[in-house]
Amino acid sequence: MQPLQNLDVSSARRPSPGRHSLVVVYLQCIVLGTLALTGGAVAHGCTASPAPEPGEEFSGGETTVFDTTANAFALSARNMSFERRQQFFVGNSFFNKNWVTAPASTTARDGLGPVFNARSCSACHFKDGRGRPPESLDEPMLSMLIRLSIPGQGPHGGPLTHPDYGGQLGPEAINGVPAEGIATVTYSEQSGSFDDGTSYSLRVPTYHFSDWAFGEPQELLTSPRTAPAMVGLGLLQAIPAADIEALADPDDDDGDGISGRANYVWDVEAQTLALGRFGWKANQPNLRQQSAGAFLGDIGITTTLFPDNDCPAVQIECANAMNGGTPEVDDDTLDDVVMYSSTLAVPGRRDFDAPEVLRGKQLFFAAGCTDCHVQKWQTGSQPDLPEVENQTIYPYTDLLLHDMGPELADARPDFAADGNEWRTPPLWGIGLVETVNGHTYFMHDGRARSLMEAVLWHGGEAATSRDAVLAMTADERDALVRFLESL
Repeated sequence: MQPLQNLDVSSARRPSPGRHSLVVVYLQCIVLGTLALTGGAVAHGCTASPAPEPGEEFSGGETTVFDTTANAFALSARNMSFERRQQFFVGNSFFNKNWVTAPASTTARDGLGPVFNARSCSACHFKDGRGRPPESLDEPMLSMLIRLSIPGQGPHGGPLTHPDYGGQLGPEAINGVPAEGIATVTYSEQSGSFDDGTSYSLRVPTYHFSDWAFGEPQELLTSPRTAPAMVGLGLLQAIPAADIEALADPDDDDGDGISGRANYVWDVEAQTLALGRFGWKANQPNLRQQSAGAFLGDIGITTTLFPDNDCPAVQIECANAMNGGTPEVDDDTLDDVVMYSSTLAVPGRRDFDAPEVLRGKQLFFAAGCTDCHVQKWQTGSQPDLPEVENQTIYPYTDLLLHDMGPELADARPDFAADGNEWRTPPLWGIGLVETVNGHTYFMHDGRARSLMEAVLWHGGEAATSRDAVLAMTADERDALVRFLESL
């Protein structure tokens, strides 16, 4: 057993005990953790201190901002120099303004479409926050999209795009160009209960497609994705690849039930495979490519990385549509947007030292949640982004792929990620989503209506942790949620 002051809380992976054992471990943590405050020791498996870790309230290191308003996700890194703020605000203007159809008098912002999902980046990432699914059949997918592909692999191992509809459903189009189709979602309820008899219900989504412009597609693979929050992305990019890869355990050699895998994806500029970090399946290697991909897929705007619109051969009107130049976004503008996206401040923790939050933190660690939601990282050198380099951060992610079970599967491979696998999303800022975005929809498709529902959807490698939550008392579950809300 380790003394408390020497305990490593960086969440190195450890064997996961069974459901009953997790409860016992938690009780040991409470009892022995209390002893540790007076010089005692901590039980094996107790990886969280009953006292706050020094500095853990600074989730984004020196970038951290302490703001709990609706603008909590939209502020620049607090360590940004005055000189660099000008570029940040230029990037912010391009992120928030609507793009228009070419030709237009505003040539710096024309080129929308031919088909698209949104007219601006912020239409999906409202206030730089989290998207959601439609709340009724009459509401369009405003901050959600549908990836498309067919069985097989593309030239570099990625998804094989549909020959008639490309890689993403375009439900909107400019004048004279057919929109590709419409997606809607309905839900059924799936009931269950905690071990103490308290009932719960999860909503199971079913996706429907209609108004296909070029015939109903065959062998279609689909994947719904809500827009994630934008905070801290530059910090995640600054984590050394070797540190992320060191946590990968694709064959579960240590027998802990956690087999995190790195996704290796095509880097367009480097013309080689690189570690994937961004996207729900870690299918983008860096923020420049992520941003350029979103410009093309979501708004229909070309860049030097992706200079051609996604117009399959059958979509003649799409291919012949007027454009806003070649490319429609020049490299300077793309750089401004990337800089903006890389330096949005991470919100600091709220009530991080409150007793109930600390109790919830112990439960989170004892249940093995940090085997994937790794608490702490150190960023490396990033000369072009001085704000994010050499920072101690608390994102609660390993950026690896994990099998989350068949209930969350989309059956659509994405480079090395199979249909069951998803990247561990960072949890920082998750407690402010309702304040910023006015909803509490979580998971990749927004099916969870609360943080607890999100926990209960965890299967596959996370089933043991989920089962530990099912075994908790109502007070313990409340404490767990209070901890998550503090992040």
